[in-house]
Amino acid sequence: MTKFISFQNILLNQVQIPTRLLERFASLGLNETEVVVILQLVRFMQENNEFPTPEELAAHLTISEKDCANILRKLIQHNFLSIEQLKNDRNQLTEAYSLNPLWEKLFTVEQYDPSDNHEGTIFILFEQEFGRPLSPFEIEMINTWLDEDELTPALIKAALRESVLMGKLNFKYIDRILREWKKKGIHSVEQAREASKAFHEAQTGKKEAEGEKRDTSIYYNWLEEE
Repeated sequence: MTKFISFQNILLNQVQIPTRLLERFASLGLNETEVVVILQLVRFMQENNEFPTPEELAAHLTISEKDCANILRKLIQHNFLSIEQLKNDRNQLTEAYSLNPLWEKLFTVEQYDPSDNHEGTIFILFEQEFGRPLSPFEIEMINTWLDEDELTPALIKAALRESVLMGKLNFKYIDRILREWKKKGIHSVEQAREASKAFHEAQTGKKEAEGEKRDTSIYYNWLEEE
Protein backbone atom coordinates (compact mmCIF):
# COMPACT_ATOMS: atom_id res chain seq x y z
CA MET A 1 0.00 0.00 0.00
CA THR A 2 1.39 3.38 -1.00
CA LYS A 3 1.86 5.71 1.94
CA PHE A 4 -0.02 8.96 1.49
CA ILE A 5 2.21 12.03 1.36
CA SER A 6 0.77 15.36 2.39
CA PHE A 7 1.78 17.88 -0.25
CA GLN A 8 0.67 20.60 2.15
CA ASN A 9 3.34 19.45 4.64
CA ILE A 10 5.95 19.35 1.88
CA LEU A 11 5.14 22.90 0.85
CA LEU A 12 5.21 24.13 4.43
CA ASN A 13 8.48 22.36 5.17
CA GLN A 14 10.59 24.70 3.02
CA VAL A 15 13.50 27.08 3.54
CA GLN A 16 13.17 30.28 1.56
CA ILE A 17 16.40 31.28 -0.15
CA PRO A 18 16.87 34.70 -1.74
CA THR A 19 17.85 34.22 -5.38
CA ARG A 20 20.32 37.07 -4.99
CA LEU A 21 22.25 35.04 -2.39
CA LEU A 22 22.83 32.26 -4.92
CA GLU A 23 23.72 34.77 -7.64
CA ARG A 24 26.09 36.99 -5.71
CA PHE A 25 27.54 35.17 -2.70
CA ALA A 26 30.94 34.81 -4.41
CA SER A 27 31.18 38.56 -5.07
CA LEU A 28 30.66 39.12 -1.33
CA GLY A 29 33.61 36.86 -0.53
CA LEU A 30 31.58 33.85 0.63
CA ASN A 31 32.23 30.28 -0.46
CA GLU A 32 29.83 27.36 -0.93
CA THR A 33 30.45 25.84 2.51
CA GLU A 34 29.77 29.15 4.24
CA VAL A 35 26.54 29.54 2.27
CA VAL A 36 25.35 26.10 3.39
CA VAL A 37 26.10 27.04 7.01
CA ILE A 38 24.02 30.19 6.48
CA LEU A 39 21.16 28.10 5.09
CA GLN A 40 21.36 25.81 8.10
CA LEU A 41 21.13 28.88 10.35
CA VAL A 42 18.01 29.97 8.48
CA ARG A 43 16.52 26.50 8.94
CA PHE A 44 17.23 26.48 12.67
CA MET A 45 15.72 29.96 13.01
CA GLN A 46 12.55 28.76 11.29
CA GLU A 47 12.41 25.96 13.86
CA ASN A 48 12.68 28.56 16.66
CA ASN A 49 16.27 27.71 17.52
CA GLU A 50 17.83 31.12 17.05
CA PHE A 51 21.24 30.27 18.54
CA PRO A 52 22.26 26.79 17.33
CA THR A 53 25.61 25.51 18.56
CA PRO A 54 28.43 24.46 16.23
CA GLU A 55 27.71 20.89 17.31
CA GLU A 56 24.06 21.18 16.24
CA LEU A 57 25.06 22.65 12.89
CA ALA A 58 27.77 20.03 12.26
CA ALA A 59 25.22 17.25 12.82
CA HIS A 60 23.61 18.24 9.51
CA LEU A 61 26.81 18.95 7.57
CA THR A 62 29.88 17.10 6.34
CA ILE A 63 32.27 19.44 8.17
CA SER A 64 33.42 19.21 11.78
CA GLU A 65 32.15 21.10 14.80
CA LYS A 66 35.44 23.03 14.85
CA ASP A 67 35.01 24.02 11.20
CA CYS A 68 31.49 25.22 11.96
CA ALA A 69 32.77 27.33 14.85
CA ASN A 70 35.45 28.86 12.62
CA ILE A 71 32.90 29.69 9.91
CA LEU A 72 30.56 31.31 12.42
CA ARG A 73 33.45 33.38 13.74
CA LYS A 74 34.43 34.43 10.22
CA LEU A 75 30.83 35.39 9.36
CA ILE A 76 30.71 37.59 12.46
CA GLN A 77 34.12 39.11 11.76
CA HIS A 78 33.19 40.03 8.20
CA ASN A 79 29.85 41.43 9.32
CA PHE A 80 27.62 38.85 7.65
CA LEU A 81 26.26 37.63 10.99
CA SER A 82 25.68 39.29 14.35
CA ILE A 83 24.74 38.20 17.86
CA GLU A 84 21.82 39.95 19.49
CA GLN A 85 20.56 39.88 23.06
CA LEU A 86 16.84 39.18 23.45
CA LYS A 87 14.45 38.65 26.34
CA ASN A 88 12.44 35.45 26.52
CA ASP A 89 8.97 34.94 27.98
CA ARG A 90 10.47 34.82 31.47
CA ASN A 91 12.19 38.18 30.92
CA GLN A 92 15.57 36.44 30.84
CA LEU A 93 18.32 37.58 28.48
CA THR A 94 19.08 35.15 25.68
CA GLU A 95 21.35 35.30 22.65
CA ALA A 96 20.28 34.94 19.04
CA TYR A 97 21.98 35.03 15.67
CA SER A 98 20.86 37.65 13.17
CA LEU A 99 21.51 37.51 9.43
CA ASN A 100 20.38 41.09 8.91
CA PRO A 101 23.97 42.25 8.20
CA LEU A 102 24.16 39.72 5.35
CA TRP A 103 20.79 40.73 3.89
CA GLU A 104 21.81 44.41 4.06
CA LYS A 105 25.04 43.70 2.18
CA LEU A 106 23.25 41.48 -0.29
CA PHE A 107 20.54 43.93 -1.22
CA THR A 108 22.86 46.94 -1.37
CA VAL A 109 25.52 44.99 -3.23
CA GLU A 110 25.69 47.61 -5.99
CA GLN A 111 27.47 49.90 -3.53
CA TYR A 112 29.74 47.13 -2.21
CA ASP A 113 33.28 46.94 -3.53
CA PRO A 114 34.80 43.47 -2.94
CA SER A 115 38.32 44.84 -3.37
CA ASP A 116 37.81 47.21 -0.42
CA ASN A 117 38.15 44.61 2.30
CA HIS A 118 39.94 46.63 4.98
CA GLU A 119 37.25 45.84 7.55
CA GLY A 120 37.94 42.13 7.18
CA THR A 121 41.70 42.49 7.63
CA ILE A 122 41.33 44.51 10.85
CA PHE A 123 39.99 41.40 12.61
CA ILE A 124 42.95 39.35 11.40
CA LEU A 125 45.35 42.01 12.67
CA PHE A 126 43.73 42.01 16.13
CA GLU A 127 43.97 38.21 16.33
CA GLN A 128 47.64 38.36 15.36
CA GLU A 129 48.43 40.94 18.05
CA PHE A 130 46.41 39.16 20.76
CA GLY A 131 47.72 35.75 19.68
CA ARG A 132 44.30 34.11 19.87
CA PRO A 133 40.83 34.11 18.27
CA LEU A 134 38.65 37.04 19.26
CA SER A 135 35.63 36.46 21.45
CA PRO A 136 32.12 37.31 20.16
CA PHE A 137 32.09 40.31 22.52
CA GLU A 138 35.40 41.60 21.10
CA ILE A 139 34.17 41.12 17.53
CA GLU A 140 31.02 43.07 18.34
CA MET A 141 33.13 45.87 19.88
CA ILE A 142 35.16 46.21 16.68
CA ASN A 143 31.93 46.22 14.65
CA THR A 144 30.63 48.98 16.94
CA TRP A 145 33.72 51.08 16.23
CA LEU A 146 33.24 50.53 12.50
CA ASP A 147 29.46 50.81 12.18
CA GLU A 148 28.16 52.96 15.05
CA ASP A 149 31.18 55.18 15.74
CA GLU A 150 32.01 55.23 11.99
CA LEU A 151 35.75 54.97 12.64
CA THR A 152 38.00 53.98 9.76
CA PRO A 153 39.86 50.65 9.93
CA ALA A 154 43.11 52.62 9.60
CA LEU A 155 42.36 54.66 12.73
CA ILE A 156 41.41 51.53 14.70
CA LYS A 157 44.66 49.95 13.54
CA ALA A 158 46.57 53.01 14.81
CA ALA A 159 44.90 52.72 18.23
CA LEU A 160 45.80 49.02 18.35
CA ARG A 161 49.45 49.83 17.61
CA GLU A 162 49.48 52.56 20.24
CA SER A 163 48.18 50.12 22.86
CA VAL A 164 50.83 47.56 21.87
CA LEU A 165 53.64 50.10 22.19
CA MET A 166 52.32 51.31 25.53
CA GLY A 167 52.26 47.72 26.81
CA LYS A 168 48.52 47.88 27.49
CA LEU A 169 47.06 45.43 24.99
CA ASN A 170 43.41 45.19 25.94
CA PHE A 171 40.14 46.29 24.38
CA LYS A 172 39.24 48.66 27.21
CA TYR A 173 42.45 50.64 26.67
CA ILE A 174 42.03 50.70 22.89
CA ASP A 175 38.47 51.96 23.34
CA ARG A 176 39.77 54.72 25.64
CA ILE A 177 42.31 55.78 22.98
CA LEU A 178 39.64 55.93 20.27
CA ARG A 179 37.22 57.87 22.47
CA GLU A 180 39.96 60.33 23.46
CA TRP A 181 40.86 60.88 19.81
CA LYS A 182 37.21 61.40 18.92
CA LYS A 183 36.84 63.91 21.76
CA LYS A 184 39.81 65.84 20.36
CA GLY A 185 38.39 65.80 16.83
CA ILE A 186 40.99 63.35 15.53
CA HIS A 187 39.62 61.51 12.49
CA SER A 188 42.71 60.53 10.49
CA VAL A 189 45.84 58.48 11.10
CA GLU A 190 48.00 61.55 10.46
CA GLN A 191 46.18 63.51 13.17
CA ALA A 192 46.49 60.55 15.54
CA ARG A 193 50.20 60.26 14.79
CA GLU A 194 50.81 63.94 15.59
CA ALA A 195 48.77 63.76 18.80
CA SER A 196 50.65 60.66 19.95
CA LYS A 197 54.01 62.24 19.19
CA ALA A 198 53.07 65.28 21.27
CA PHE A 199 51.89 63.05 24.12
CA HIS A 200 55.04 60.91 24.19
CA GLU A 201 57.32 63.94 23.92
CA ALA A 202 55.50 65.53 26.87
CA GLN A 203 55.84 62.32 28.86
CA THR A 204 59.55 62.13 28.03
CA GLY A 205 60.08 65.73 29.11
CA LYS A 206 58.29 65.07 32.38
CA LYS A 207 60.43 62.02 33.12
CA GLU A 208 63.63 63.89 32.32
CA ALA A 209 62.57 66.75 34.57
CA GLU A 210 62.16 64.24 37.37
CA GLY A 211 65.66 62.92 36.68
CA GLU A 212 64.51 59.64 35.18
CA LYS A 213 65.93 58.50 31.85
CA ARG A 214 63.65 56.48 29.67
CA ASP A 215 64.15 54.92 26.25
CA THR A 216 61.14 56.04 24.23
CA SER A 217 62.40 55.06 20.79
CA ILE A 218 59.89 52.22 20.56
CA TYR A 219 57.03 54.71 20.61
CA TYR A 220 57.98 56.01 17.19
CA ASN A 221 57.74 52.71 15.34
CA TRP A 222 54.30 53.52 13.95
CA LEU A 223 54.48 57.25 14.54
CA GLU A 224 57.17 57.59 11.88
CA GLU A 225 55.37 55.50 9.26
CA GLU A 226 54.52 57.05 5.94
